[in-house]
Amino acid sequence: MRTSLKSCGWIWLVFIILLPSCAERPPTPPPAPYSTQNIRTQRPYQIKGIWYYPIPSAEGYVEEGVASWYGKDFHGKATSCGETYDMYAVSAAHKTLPLGTYVKVTSLETGRSVIVRVNDRGPFVSGRIIDLSYKAAQDLGTSQQGIARVRVEAVQVASEEHMGSSTVWKVEPTPSFRYGNFMIQIGSFKDQTNAYRLRDKMQKGVQGIQVFPAGCGEEQFYRVQVGAYQDLMLAQREMERLRQNGFKDAFVVAMEGN
Repeated sequence: MRTSLKSCGWIWLVFIILLPSCAERPPTPPPAPYSTQNIRTQRPYQIKGIWYYPIPSAEGYVEEGVASWYGKDFHGKATSCGETYDMYAVSAAHKTLPLGTYVKVTSLETGRSVIVRVNDRGPFVSGRIIDLSYKAAQDLGTSQQGIARVRVEAVQVASEEHMGSSTVWKVEPTPSFRYGNFMIQIGSFKDQTNAYRLRDKMQKGVQGIQVFPAGCGEEQFYRVQVGAYQDLMLAQREMERLRQNGFKDAFVVAMEGN
């Protein structure tokens, strides 16, 4: 695992680098279909004082943002799902998508795409949505520049076709799961006073703002969440508005009991 994970609670959510040098070796084939028996856990985990809440399903997931890649510093070490990280294989790390999810990553600059399987957690850098293996970044054409603007879409791997020496994966988008009970988290504090200060400050500008205490062991946090949405698309639009108004790390939370 790239970083030790601490789990706590069962509140679910939807959404919320290293630039190593490396040597090349002959390309490896695309990954085989993933067995859900190898997925260890989807419980929330904590990195550097920040809680992350893996989503229960990748259905309908589409996001644009910055992709990075990681290489030899982690090569040969265990990933979050227990596999050995191979920088020369096609894989990726994501903070909240279910481990084992296949995603199509498309460069918004070149239009090139690659299909990868999420088997690790990260990148834990604000503003970056996915960490590709070196081979995946190489296939996408971003291994030299390090980071790139991309679109990430959850897909179902249907079959593979061989065209000469190339392998082409036939995919279809996963079905939508846009309806449920959603809120938007705009802050998380150890100091209860700071959480309620933010709540009071935002009460006139947003609807349904609440503070939810949550603890793990001896640590206690106070999460500030707003809104009450039954449509994920509406929640995501409000999330983007909040990000543009200073809450850059705002993310949508799927409430337990969906």
